[in-house]
Amino acid sequence: MFNKKNLIVFTVVIFLIAATFMGCASSDGDYVEEGKLTVVGSGGYPPFNFFEGDQVVGFDVDTGQAIADRMGLELNYVTSDWDGLIEGLRAGYYDGILGSMAIREDRLERVDFTIPYYYSGAQLVVTKESGITDPSEMAGKTIAVAVGTTFQDDAEDLGAKVVPYQDDNQTLTELLNGRVDGVITDRLVAIRAMNEMSRGDELTLAGELLRLESMAIAVQKGNDDLLQELNDALEEMHKDGTLTGISSKWHEGADITKK
Repeated sequence: MFNKKNLIVFTVVIFLIAATFMGCASSDGDYVEEGKLTVVGSGGYPPFNFFEGDQVVGFDVDTGQAIADRMGLELNYVTSDWDGLIEGLRAGYYDGILGSMAIREDRLERVDFTIPYYYSGAQLVVTKESGITDPSEMAGKTIAVAVGTTFQDDAEDLGAKVVPYQDDNQTLTELLNGRVDGVITDRLVAIRAMNEMSRGDELTLAGELLRLESMAIAVQKGNDDLLQELNDALEEMHKDGTLTGISSKWHEGADITKK
């Protein structure tokens, strides 16, 4: 049984734990860290968010910086495993997910999304020597996808066996090493890999886009103030050409911010 001293200590510990979680939560419109906009991506998704040395860079990071500037905040861009981003957001570790996350009905049950900041789509990638020219040829074959992405559904729809990996650095490497028959990823990610990664010239796009996706920033359910601030910033950036400029920088002049 607790004596009086132990009860006081126990009460203090519970209070500190509660205060910690209250400080992390951003559902009341507060930020995870005062004066900062803390957003997260996987860190393994070039050219959107990826590491150059010990610094994370890319289209998503520059977009976050432009948003933070408009909000008068310091950008705090952090990385974590893709399949845990939504639960991390809901637990209050981040203000938002700014990591090329597509708006989906099942995700809308757990988080809210801003207006889209860019558009892209699912693309099948194979090796040139495979002779595969169309996604319909993938039934019964193996397709690598980043775990927790919408690309898993695409692979299953093709009748392929899904092989999950943590990010697209791994999926494309496994494809080049012959351990899978194909990869489904974002078309822009695939094109960058073909142009820049070692042996990327051995890869090719098979067929047209499987579908078009709208990418947006995810925030906690009910965090309406932050959602409105982010939407206001994105609307300004669409109108004044900021997003178009960021797109041009990272996508060889292409504007992916318009459908």
